[in-house]
Amino acid sequence: MKSRSPADGPSDPPAARTTGKRTAKLGAEEALRLLESVGLGRIVFTRHALPAISPVSHLLDGDDIIVRVQDGATLAAVLAAQDGFGVVVAYEADAIDPGTGRGWSVVATGYASPVTDPAELNRYTHLLTPWPDAPESGAVRIRPSMVTGFMLRADVA
Repeated sequence: MKSRSPADGPSDPPAARTTGKRTAKLGAEEALRLLESVGLGRIVFTRHALPAISPVSHLLDGDDIIVRVQDGATLAAVLAAQDGFGVVVAYEADAIDPGTGRGWSVVATGYASPVTDPAELNRYTHLLTPWPDAPESGAVRIRPSMVTGFMLRADVA
């Protein structure tokens, strides 16, 4: 096989190659249903004016996403920007099989605020298993205003 040189021009980008998979966009309702089927995800927030990501456990309460935070930094970032609405965050969770590359990914974007009602906080503390095992700092409610997602499926010929 002849090796390629830069003079031969660019090779096909990896995304252009046939992978045996195709993506399908998910509606918000289906995306939330899938999000509810897993217990771990990642919250994306701003810390010291830079994006930060923290793995957290979650549950759905109606259309709200409740996450349990353990590190204090996530909760502090949410508390620091209290203007009555909360702070804008993104929340991502997925289930992708590493062997086949098939599965789904969901991103919810919206306003997050700390859960302050003692009864709600107690309820969520008992329902959410912390991840990782660390002393919890509290719970955060995300009210998504935009939910997107996609499914990676086998390509049907």
